[in-house]
Amino acid sequence: MTQETRKTDPSFSTIVRLELQNDQDVLSTVIKVIHDNDGEIGAIDVVEVKEGCMVRDISIETGSYEKSRMIADRLAEISGCVVLNILDRTFLIHLGGKIEVSSRTPIKNREQLSRAYTPGVGRVCMAIHEDPQKAYQLTIKKNAVAIISDGTAVLGLGDIGPEAAMPVMEGKAMLFKEFGNVDAFPLCLNTKDTEEIILIVKALAPTFGGINLEDISAPRCFEIEKRLNEELDIPVFHDDQHGTAVVLVAGFINALKVVGKKPEDVKVVVSGVGAAGTACSKMLETVGVKEIIGCDRQGAIYKGRPGLTSAKAEYAEWTNPNQMVGSVQEALEGADVFIGLSGPGLLKVEDIKKMGSDPIVFAMANPVPEIMPEEVKGHVAVMATGRSDYPNQINNVLCFPGLFRGALDSFASCINEEMKMAAAKAIAESIHSEQPTAEYIIPSVFNRNVSKNVAAAVYKAAVESGVARQYIQ
Repeated sequence: MTQETRKTDPSFSTIVRLELQNDQDVLSTVIKVIHDNDGEIGAIDVVEVKEGCMVRDISIETGSYEKSRMIADRLAEISGCVVLNILDRTFLIHLGGKIEVSSRTPIKNREQLSRAYTPGVGRVCMAIHEDPQKAYQLTIKKNAVAIISDGTAVLGLGDIGPEAAMPVMEGKAMLFKEFGNVDAFPLCLNTKDTEEIILIVKALAPTFGGINLEDISAPRCFEIEKRLNEELDIPVFHDDQHGTAVVLVAGFINALKVVGKKPEDVKVVVSGVGAAGTACSKMLETVGVKEIIGCDRQGAIYKGRPGLTSAKAEYAEWTNPNQMVGSVQEALEGADVFIGLSGPGLLKVEDIKKMGSDPIVFAMANPVPEIMPEEVKGHVAVMATGRSDYPNQINNVLCFPGLFRGALDSFASCINEEMKMAAAKAIAESIHSEQPTAEYIIPSVFNRNVSKNVAAAVYKAAVESGVARQYIQ
């Protein structure tokens, strides 16, 4: 896939139902109008044949829902064409929610009912009462993860509330099941209070083998994760922080192979030092990077900078060793790697040209990155984004299903740094059949071997680091 400007986006896919006169010229005109207005036609299906006309469904990809409506308006102007309906395919798959609960065993007669429920279930309850660890064998706990969010930092949408966060959490649950065979349950909480969230999650913990914190704003997310890790004996993982860091480091490892550089020799500039930016910086330090300069809206973060929050003051203690002062654009002077976790359009091609030889750019703001790949074509050695329509997508789905699979299978009491690093290396090493290339530093999210490799590596790391509790088996 070349890095060219796309006019369409599969998330803006519309089905337009049209009644067309039985005249080939009418259908040809419809196709031409869609094409001339930057629409990309998918399937054309016949729905119904009537006397003198035919009802067809045409799938159209565009760059926005407004563009889809505009195309529908243009189609309505065609003689012999009547627009009957317009359906947004993205909304269609969300109707009624995207997940459901299904039974693993049938209940079709009294005998089956007596074993699955009363009276037989009572003996199972008492077995767990006498030995609580048997919950891992006799309930869903062994394979269950709670996806906890308060809806305060959803995707690029911000604080939109728990109800509006549910479609994202349902999607997360789908990915857990699809890629890790983990049963995940979305639980969106109607509170932003740190202590209340901690208490709620602790109260829910007996049901689950792991906790995935999701889309909780910084700095509260740091305290919530820290406290839960201290007070629970099951893995607690804030994916926005650590999942992003794991996949970023996997791409970073392979990108350095492409340009022939070593971690200890490169200068890295990180734009955006919230939850994800801090976690990425810490993992980069772990792999050997010595010069990391974090930047926020006020520029480079350095020790003693006025107005720093406690989290940023702590970040300043172990980054920016030369105490560089200035904007992110100034920090890029001579840098080897840019990591963007901030906002759209932050950089211009002139900023990239200031970087050192063979620059590596991870522009991960979503949906619009800090700089578009087509803007820097020919000026960077490696380019990665968070988008699926360009090469090298930094996507957390490469991490969390396999990571939790390995953690659950090992009955790990936590997810530690060794397990995260094992996951990053497993993702990087999933590209093993050939040397990484500029457009192939990270495996596809649909590479089914990735989650298996991550699960195996995480399991091994849990055992070797002493957090696996094999006695539960």
